[in-house]
Amino acid sequence: MQFDIITIFPDFFAGPLDYGIVRRAREARLMDVRVHDLRAYAHDRHRTVDDRPFGGGEGMVLKPEPLFEAVESLLGEEIQREEPGFNGESISDREIAGARHAVPLQDENAPDNVRRVDVNPAPTPRASTAVVLLSASGKLFRQETARRFAQLDRIILLCGRYEGVDERVAEHLATDELSIGDYVLSGGELGAALILDATTRLLPGALGNEDSSINESFSVVDADSISSLQTGNHESRFTNHGLLDFPHYTRPAEFRGWPVPEILLGGNHEEIRRWRREKALEKTKRNRPDLLATESRSRDE
Repeated sequence: MQFDIITIFPDFFAGPLDYGIVRRAREARLMDVRVHDLRAYAHDRHRTVDDRPFGGGEGMVLKPEPLFEAVESLLGEEIQREEPGFNGESISDREIAGARHAVPLQDENAPDNVRRVDVNPAPTPRASTAVVLLSASGKLFRQETARRFAQLDRIILLCGRYEGVDERVAEHLATDELSIGDYVLSGGELGAALILDATTRLLPGALGNEDSSINESFSVVDADSISSLQTGNHESRFTNHGLLDFPHYTRPAEFRGWPVPEILLGGNHEEIRRWRREKALEKTKRNRPDLLATESRSRDE
């Protein structure tokens, strides 16, 4: 899988890409991440990517031209649009393998040991590519979205900034407009790093134990796990929402007078399984009752 991140702050991603599962997945060539400076696609002297909003109001808005041109350059195709007269030219650029900054091929100041790779390969079918706009106005990013993204070949992440992004980007360029929560951040970079991490860990081979992505919060769970504990109704269905993870304990068996639940020490795997299922439901009721409400509405429909 390939991730392309388009941002005005490419240095932001120097840290998140170099740690944990994301780093191991990159080193194992399970995925590649390339970070592109949006200003490289602005052609005026000041490399301007924002402008004042029509109709007045506070702040600045990211312009559509650089974002369209950046995505079209990466995909090797022009985005079809209804408005005639727009003539975005495709830019061909190259960048450091492994991705941090866009580095022009003719950059004579680049270190000799830097290997450059073409970031404008043959066109990728749009059906296997997601163009994701990070926006506080977007749909909520959920685990089921990460599962869908993990089936794709390529994800292009557009990091919004300032007061917002020209709406034509959301309408005609992005396949998904996503928010990571009900709050406003200074930009989409944190959200892009979050989506990258959540998707990468679902790629085959990214985790040391493949079951780790199954038995955790928001995993797809059998609805019987919920209904049998709530009502005793064993209806064979599945939910995409899932429960929160069950509580975890490790050594020591007793810490400051707080013991590990005895059932976890007994070795009866069926009893442990049922205990974990019950505790997951209890924790979901306590911390995220909205997940159970969503499941209940799904069954009623």
